Amino acid sequence: MGNYLIKGASIVNEGKIFESDLRIKNGTIQEIGLDLVDEPNEEKVLAKGLYLLPGFIDDQVHFREPGLTHKADLRTESQAAVAGGITSFMEMPNTIPNALTQELLQDKYDRAAEVSAANYSFFMGASNDNIQEVLKTDPKKVCGVKVFMGSSTGNMLVDERSTLEAIFKESPTLVATHCEDENTIRANTQRYKEKYGEDVPMEMHPVIRSAEACYRSSSMAVELAAKYNSRLHILHISTARETNLFRNDIPLAEKKITSEACIHHMWFTDDDYKSKGAFIKWNPAVKSAVDREEIRRAVNDNRIDVIATDHAPHTIEEKKNKYFKAPSGGPLVQHALLALIDMYKDGVFSLEKIVEKTSHRVAELFDIHNRGFIREGYAADLVLVDLNAKTEVQKSNILYKCGWSPFEGHTFKSAVAHTFVNGVLAYSDGKVNNTVRGERLTFNR
Repeated sequence: MGNYLIKGASIVNEGKIFESDLRIKNGTIQEIGLDLVDEPNEEKVLAKGLYLLPGFIDDQVHFREPGLTHKADLRTESQAAVAGGITSFMEMPNTIPNALTQELLQDKYDRAAEVSAANYSFFMGASNDNIQEVLKTDPKKVCGVKVFMGSSTGNMLVDERSTLEAIFKESPTLVATHCEDENTIRANTQRYKEKYGEDVPMEMHPVIRSAEACYRSSSMAVELAAKYNSRLHILHISTARETNLFRNDIPLAEKKITSEACIHHMWFTDDDYKSKGAFIKWNPAVKSAVDREEIRRAVNDNRIDVIATDHAPHTIEEKKNKYFKAPSGGPLVQHALLALIDMYKDGVFSLEKIVEKTSHRVAELFDIHNRGFIREGYAADLVLVDLNAKTEVQKSNILYKCGWSPFEGHTFKSAVAHTFVNGVLAYSDGKVNNTVRGERLTFNR
């Protein structure tokens, strides 16, 4: 672990922006203050004019390992993440094989320890028939249990009411849900297949995977959580209507039901299908400008608690298929923070709100130990951002294994200068430090 003295940064933390120095020693933030004096054997980072943020903690990614490594893997995607200022991630269980046993889950942790550039945790997967494995999940070592209440990969769709009741009643830790009503989607799919055959236009995606499908499923999850007093976290809210399922009249610490917004649902709208096609095909679908504006509003007024990416790469060849064969999902971790800063420059969010939703609240919501804030004694997971630089997204500078981005051709109005993971300089001056390894996240539960 290196020792660093960051000089003259504008620190964004806990609702304030202030200029200060910061000392990193032995992987932690040792000291924060003005005019800190150099010590022997530490490297100075001149940060005047740069903004120092706590590292982005992404609570929803799909890094595709094991079984789908032609699309992505833990090494490549974690390196893209640190290049984008994401220092910790929580990865989903719909790999091949699905992480439906404790042994398969542990295999993912073991692999991440070998190759991940960022800190990591992995969700335990739930299916219609693995409740006994779910109950073995250690809440201090695993971020949560993931339930797909809409079609997904392999044996991951949980559509039996009795199974859902059991999971919500008995889960030993937070339950995170993908909420889309399967019956509604199937009926809509049949309707548009009859109309268009196999040539369904990509613009029909938010009609097939409709706002009604999302609300029916999300409202049922909220109903079950209320019935069993469960700790529920609903992922990737994509509709205006869903935002009203969540409270903002109590502090996060008192909430049993929380929610997440994703970058793509706050950036793109259904008008973008004409130019982007399957490259913005996600589940849940990108929907209308009205939905986008209400999601942004809900982030600002705290109905929505955290921001994530749902990074889910596929190859260019896969994405070039027609509607039914083009898979849903896209890569986002390298450019998520830059997209949010563009929104800041457009007056959508403040820098303080971005830090709150990508770091502070994620750490609080998941009870993450010793991360998510710039505090003395906390892990030195930090990102320095230059708000006066620009980042043009080109194939030549994309780090995702899939080799493409939905932001290709866009020039962001800022740049990530440096990223520290556990006090080690993981990314600097456009280059990833290939030797950096993250740590397993732990939880104060």
